[in-house]
Amino acid sequence: MADIVEALVDGGKASAGPPLGPALGPKGVNIGQVIAAINEKTKAFAGMKVPVKVIIDEKKNFNIKVGTPPTSALIKGELGLKSGSTDTRSSKVGNLTIDTAKKIAEMKMDDLIGADLKANVLEVSGTCQSMGVTIDGKEPKKFQKAVKAGDYDDRL
Repeated sequence: MADIVEALVDGGKASAGPPLGPALGPKGVNIGQVIAAINEKTKAFAGMKVPVKVIIDEKKNFNIKVGTPPTSALIKGELGLKSGSTDTRSSKVGNLTIDTAKKIAEMKMDDLIGADLKANVLEVSGTCQSMGVTIDGKEPKKFQKAVKAGDYDDRL
């Protein structure tokens, strides 16, 4: 029977301190090796909180599964934002290019419910709506209408 340790870590900066160290210690694995492996797998998400799952088998071998940060964290990371807008109707905090929205949708592909890339980009645009972020210079709802009308079919 495998032991599972789940934690939310800073991308590329996990340490042997809490929450991982105390959870891994009693499991008998080499904590340094686990931390190094987590940091290697999460370095692309530097500056973001990343969910990780460490699966430890009976022989003390481990496997690491890395989740993806929330869509809002990926948007903030791409735009260099600390937070979304406090008034999304009148104050916009950034603009995602269609290519960046597509990149985020591809990063989140396993976590989103859309059937294809186009549907997943629409999901990303919904998060943009709640954050006060435009896409391709358009309000997210106008962008969604344009996508549904086929205006972006050549790029999605």
